[in-house]
Amino acid sequence: MTALTARADLPRRLHTCVTRDPAQVTLAQRLRYEVFSAEYGSDLGAETPGLDADEFDHWCDHLMVTDGTTGELVATTRILRQDHCPETGGFYSENEFDLGRLLSRPGRVAELGRTCVHPAYRNGATIGVLWSALAVWLMEHHIDRVIGCASISMSDGGLKAWRIARHLQDRYLSAEGDRVWPRRALPHLTRSNPERPVEIPALIRTYMRLGARVCGEPCWDPEFRCADMLVLLEVRDLSARYSRHFMRQAPGGA
Repeated sequence: MTALTARADLPRRLHTCVTRDPAQVTLAQRLRYEVFSAEYGSDLGAETPGLDADEFDHWCDHLMVTDGTTGELVATTRILRQDHCPETGGFYSENEFDLGRLLSRPGRVAELGRTCVHPAYRNGATIGVLWSALAVWLMEHHIDRVIGCASISMSDGGLKAWRIARHLQDRYLSAEGDRVWPRRALPHLTRSNPERPVEIPALIRTYMRLGARVCGEPCWDPEFRCADMLVLLEVRDLSARYSRHFMRQAPGGA
């Protein structure tokens, strides 16, 4: 993992852009590899050593967050519009879930993917800047619904993933008409210590605060050694508080 040190004045020094430039996309692929390989203990099936890359990258807009002091890339996510699905063969998440019911509903859909933040920058400021720029992108492209896979590490064998999945399903389950089905179901495990607090990953907490819902059972991703949950966010349901916050703080160039 690249050694970066977050600064006390971080919120004022973060910049964003949306790009398809191949050189910039390569930087995003490198950060993704560093973060995901460390977190999930996997080489991600990388064809090019040190890069997390696939055929979807070419068709996506890549949102980049950089530290203006060092120029280092510190966070990224990619966005695939539904109108590019004929070229990609569908959304990435369709490899993991049957989305037939969800996609049959009206409205323009975009998919978030490969969202990652360098560990030294995992704080509310960085995630807020990332979502600020994303909110602008969603509104500019008239997106109605956002989907994406929220990943949970299975480094403990899957118990943590099941506890988080059950917690999310109990509190944030989508409407019946938006349910999806995993193509590779996560193996069931006997749960223990049900009273123990559930620690929800920071990015998933952000999704839920924005009004997102999980759309059913988790999928097992053996390549990344994680459990994925399909998350849905209705853009119109973004709370007024978060919407104003994101629009106010959105940096130039996003």
